[in-house]
Amino acid sequence: MPVVRPRSYAAIDLGTNNCRLLIARPQEGELVVIDAFSRIVRLGEGLHSTGRISEAAMDRTVAALAICADKLRRRHVTLSRAVATEACRRAANGFELADRVRRETGIVLDIISAAEEARLAALGCHNLMEPGDGPALIFDIGGGSTELMHVDISDHDVAIRDWISVPWGVVSLTEHAPPSEDNLSARQASYAHMRAVTREAFAGFAERVKCYEGQPLRLLGTSGTVTTLASVFLDLPRYDRRAVDGLVVPTDAMRDISRRLAEASLDDRAEIACIGRERADLVVAGCAILESIIDLWPALRVGVADRGIREGILRTLAMQGRDIPVTRREYRK
Repeated sequence: MPVVRPRSYAAIDLGTNNCRLLIARPQEGELVVIDAFSRIVRLGEGLHSTGRISEAAMDRTVAALAICADKLRRRHVTLSRAVATEACRRAANGFELADRVRRETGIVLDIISAAEEARLAALGCHNLMEPGDGPALIFDIGGGSTELMHVDISDHDVAIRDWISVPWGVVSLTEHAPPSEDNLSARQASYAHMRAVTREAFAGFAERVKCYEGQPLRLLGTSGTVTTLASVFLDLPRYDRRAVDGLVVPTDAMRDISRRLAEASLDDRAEIACIGRERADLVVAGCAILESIIDLWPALRVGVADRGIREGILRTLAMQGRDIPVTRREYRK
């Protein structure tokens, strides 16, 4: 008799800084993750000044996606989707990269709109929003853009009432406002400039949500910034998704950590276990964006989600395959 393999789904999120893959299988109303991959590719490196993706960034990205393609084949994936976000949207040669990826790996990259990016992120993480009836905001700080989504949440779905996408993420903002030198006053000036840039970018949205002042606001973030800051808050010796995903951190603690990191030297940030050399130069921009979000949505706590676009894709694919998962959990042997 022929071998009947269980259905499996894959999601690839090619961001401005990271290339990430999840492969999952439905099991008893849940999506069980059976394989994953993540690599920092810095696709948007230099994009702010040149308007193009560099050859070196393309090479790094294609190499990472070749690994993803191999995993898709070995896991016999039934349905998959690969999306690219802000770097490919902005780059003059974004479609050139997509064509090269298709030729060399077989993966078809879908360069999605900011609206689709916001929808997938909200769909992927909304079930971690703190319970309550107060107004709810989800944010996604990426490498090249940041999305804010004012949402209504039901048990298994999320509706976006209002949203904004701004072209400032940890890579683009770092390249826009680097410190002139590595001393305290220069770092403080750079951070103040980052805060001013993001405050201005969010101004229109901030005006629209002023009507919720004084209400019990709920806030949930998905991105490397909030998961990294949550790791620092917990003083973890190494990153642990199980400790971070679903954590709720007091807003004041997030502000304190942000300002401490903004004033620390590059070398000192690199010595922090859950930041390291690869994130040390980018984390300050994430802190500036986060503080500007807290300014306009002053919730008492910040929810932390190590899930987002990929989970949103997986949920959509599972619905297409007539499997309706309600949660995500990791594979347990």
